[in-house]
Amino acid sequence: MRYISTRGQAPVRDFAGVLLAGLAEDGGLYMPETWPSFSAAELRAMRGLPYHALAARVMRPFVGEAIPFATLEAICRDAYAGFGHPAVVPLVQLDTNLWTQELFHGPTLAFKDMAMQVLGRLFDHVLTARDARVTIVGATSGDTGSAAIEACAGRARVDIVILHPDGRTSEVQRRQMTTVHAANVANIAVDGTFDDCQDLVKAMFADQPFRQEMHLSAVNSINWARIAAQVPYYVAAALALGAPDREVAFAVPTGNFGNVLAAWVAGRMGLPVARLVIGANRNDILARFLASNDMSVHGVAPSLSPSMDIQVSSNFERLLFELLGRDPAACAAAMAGFRATGRMPVPDAAWRAATAQFTGFRLDDAGTLAEIRRLHEACGYLADPHSAIGIAAARAHPAPGGVPMVAMATAHPAKFPDAMEQATGIRPPLPPRLGDLYERAETFTRLPNDLAAIQAQVRATVLRNAA
Repeated sequence: MRYISTRGQAPVRDFAGVLLAGLAEDGGLYMPETWPSFSAAELRAMRGLPYHALAARVMRPFVGEAIPFATLEAICRDAYAGFGHPAVVPLVQLDTNLWTQELFHGPTLAFKDMAMQVLGRLFDHVLTARDARVTIVGATSGDTGSAAIEACAGRARVDIVILHPDGRTSEVQRRQMTTVHAANVANIAVDGTFDDCQDLVKAMFADQPFRQEMHLSAVNSINWARIAAQVPYYVAAALALGAPDREVAFAVPTGNFGNVLAAWVAGRMGLPVARLVIGANRNDILARFLASNDMSVHGVAPSLSPSMDIQVSSNFERLLFELLGRDPAACAAAMAGFRATGRMPVPDAAWRAATAQFTGFRLDDAGTLAEIRRLHEACGYLADPHSAIGIAAARAHPAPGGVPMVAMATAHPAKFPDAMEQATGIRPPLPPRLGDLYERAETFTRLPNDLAAIQAQVRATVLRNAA
């Protein structure tokens, strides 16, 4: 399997090269040169497999010859061994044709663990084989950072520096990052929004001397390996509900577009996906785009679902590349214009192609609290604010003809205790392994939204560990 950049001016790489590169040198995102596919018989053969074995089979075409399959399967087995549910990604029925798939049984109680636990081990394998080391820099709106730190803390060949928007995550999300005291981990609280943090990360990658000096790599969903490791749980849900002999639909609470893109990729690989519904909060750029071809940046407003407080959804570039007929020049021009003006005029034909596959849905904070309350009263289910938006999106846009709809539950309700208590009067406790989280000492550095200051902190972290 070979990978190309959405902007056409970066080296073609294999899976291991893409894993280590993260963002392409031309500022684009790596995509498979061709789309692999599974036949109906191949999908049926995956029914009943343990999750780690299914994950390895689904990822295998993307990994290609870069990593032996036996090694990939062992990595997946080890990655999911410590999850808090034996099914890893259990389905819970909420209504006649409505299920939720719980993706939060990993060590940091969020769906980001599904990919990040695999990525940490993939980095170990590839870096050991190459006798190399990398510096991972990432931006988080809440969950990516803690999942990345959990996956990378203490690994001998990796330094990891995570940027989060100061005061714009939940306390649990922040503490899951800042209470990890491994020598190879550094946290930076940036005076700004998630989009500011994401821009700083992209700017560090664009600074080629700094990128090469620090051996930068990425664990955000700009890294294709993240997407590849998220596709399997959509396959698992669909197979459990009758695929490939029955269609299935998915509703996904979405910020950076990576999670729902993985569902779209599953469809490209042969899974019979009838509908994809994108759930947004008040930061609704994707919902506006799907409703009226309005891809314009507004200010990022804090919400009860902070992991979705995003206006510039990086992974949309991957879909745009496909919508534009895989024309890298057109994609690069569109992204450059978007960055310069905050608006992206998407050709009408491309927009219509997007709306044929995706439906948008928006829910504000009041609606989110109402949905959390309704779910608890209707079936005793506690859904965190992000998951509640996904479930509300599924109810608002059910698939026709009795097709089962799966709403992705992306975070444990205990990560957002204030919102849960406000909606239901219940303050969900953290699992025992995190029971002392509020007593743990925090370590992080507050810095302005300034590239030079951030780069100086990254360099100081790397040089300290090199010494």
